[in-house]
Amino acid sequence: MDNDLVWAIRMISGALRRAAAEAAETLPGGSRAYLVLMALAETEDNPPTQLELAGRVGLDRTVMTYLLDDLEGSGLVSRRPNPKDRRSRHVILTDEGRSQLLRMQTDVAAAESQLLVELSEEERAQFRGLLARVALTSQRSALGD
Repeated sequence: MDNDLVWAIRMISGALRRAAAEAAETLPGGSRAYLVLMALAETEDNPPTQLELAGRVGLDRTVMTYLLDDLEGSGLVSRRPNPKDRRSRHVILTDEGRSQLLRMQTDVAAAESQLLVELSEEERAQFRGLLARVALTSQRSALGD
């Protein structure tokens, strides 16, 4: 079983999901908040709309709306009207959201280090790169691109 991709991904995913959940346990939405804050940090120069953000992190748009309501209520994100389409809103990471994200990233990085302890730094970088490529392919497939 140690050579089965489904088993391996399930084991890795479970460990990282637990780490993210623990890091985000004080935030509304838990580990979903982590995903949203990460996505916003990566798009600060070009803030996404709520719908774009939902697609990026793989959440239903209705779930995203409720999650953003809670995150905004906690001061972690703000929403501003899209100047090109006043019916949609851009989602912006606040300073407090950035601070909470940095705290969570530190916690998750510690869990990742434990998980990847058997790999050299070069192998870790290669593993992350390959995994990111596969994840992007998966995301494009899910979005129908």
